[in-house]
Amino acid sequence: MASPDALKSALAHSPDNIPLLLLYAEACLAEWETEDALTSYARVLKLEPNHAGAALGQARTLFMGGRASEAGLRLELMLARDPSQAAAHLLLSRILLSEDDREAARTHYDEAVTLDGTLADAALASELKTPLRPTPEPPPGLTRVAVGGDGNIFGQGHDEADDGMPPAFMTGGEDPSAEGLERPAQTFADIGGMEVLKEEIRMKIIHPLKHPELFRAYGKRTGGGVLLYGPPGCGKTLLSRATAGEIGANFFGIGLHDVLDMWMGNSEKQLHQLFETARRNTPSVLFFDEIDALAADRRDLRGSAGRTLINQFLAELDSGNDANEGVLVLGATNAPWHLDPAFRRPGRFDRTLFVPPPDETARASIIEIIAKNKPVVELDARGLAKKTDRFSGADLKAVFDAATEEALTMAMKEGRVVPIQNKMLQAAAKRLQPTTGPWFESARNYALYANQSGQYDEILTFLGLKKK
Repeated sequence: MASPDALKSALAHSPDNIPLLLLYAEACLAEWETEDALTSYARVLKLEPNHAGAALGQARTLFMGGRASEAGLRLELMLARDPSQAAAHLLLSRILLSEDDREAARTHYDEAVTLDGTLADAALASELKTPLRPTPEPPPGLTRVAVGGDGNIFGQGHDEADDGMPPAFMTGGEDPSAEGLERPAQTFADIGGMEVLKEEIRMKIIHPLKHPELFRAYGKRTGGGVLLYGPPGCGKTLLSRATAGEIGANFFGIGLHDVLDMWMGNSEKQLHQLFETARRNTPSVLFFDEIDALAADRRDLRGSAGRTLINQFLAELDSGNDANEGVLVLGATNAPWHLDPAFRRPGRFDRTLFVPPPDETARASIIEIIAKNKPVVELDARGLAKKTDRFSGADLKAVFDAATEEALTMAMKEGRVVPIQNKMLQAAAKRLQPTTGPWFESARNYALYANQSGQYDEILTFLGLKKK
């Protein structure tokens, strides 16, 4: 798709070109520029008041921007004029579900599928507890491609990978684990220090997955969810990979871009496919980085499309019939207090691990690793580690970067390679402050004043404080 700037330039020469206005609106949505998209859709509706595509796009954009009530009202007016708009019924169903009006949401979903069976949505049907109707096969020579997240249309010359789902997580055809799946080579032996945390992971995660028969004897399932929290840059991702490496599990590193989609409903579908792929490749570890962006407190998302994604996430974690047996779901967050409380219930992310800044032993190991392949002389890793209390791994890299810049400046002046000296590293460490400081300032308040259940006691222990 062309960039919004290029399409905007074209519109300057043809401001009333409806197809161009629609393309511009879609390009804006791809960049999450919702206000510009709304302006473009409004221009189309001014030129052609009954343009169904623009009206639907306008409602979808309002929903994306958290204006669910306004989006729902516009869809109701649209359906009052033309109740045969199946895609409008489906989008209104999603909006009503986000507002907890399940009965009305179910009615509109059923109407959408009755009008157009290709709009059947397994994730939405499951959330609404309504039977999923079989999706009709496309006519000969045509294949199904997704449009707007509201369903499927038939198009020429497209294949299944064009439906907005990453090819790695498509069902059918090639093994869906061909991409996106990895077998990490790292183990705990590759992580210096953090022995107490490693032992916690062994007890809470590794032993249950290595000895499932023992846990089944006590009526306990293997897998489940574990939340890793702590200041940024302290190795939550590395620990997750090493955990998968310790048990020889398949590892799926999930970023926001693997789930979030500009089209309504596609994010839920992609999340479901990620879980399905992990279930087919057990033992497996699903690692969600920045999970607070996917599992935010729904009280802060009233009327937002994000609520339906959270509901889908909870449904996947609660999947019945032991479907998640052997699937370990790890979530990493810097702000566990922003997660929806529903994620902390038993069977979901009920096990938490505090990942603090590396201790002195770990910092010395990190310093030695960073120093490899650099012209460092007389390195005193232990001495530098003592002067970098509460520095994260990222902070230690910043120390080396600052010292490297100093050495490069001298090298440019002298026309030769100037080694990085230990005193340069010591001076850089003295100039820099640990970036974990602001995190602990915020976390301290939560641990002291919003910690009735004791879930943040580890923070107080680390800071040497007592709960008030």
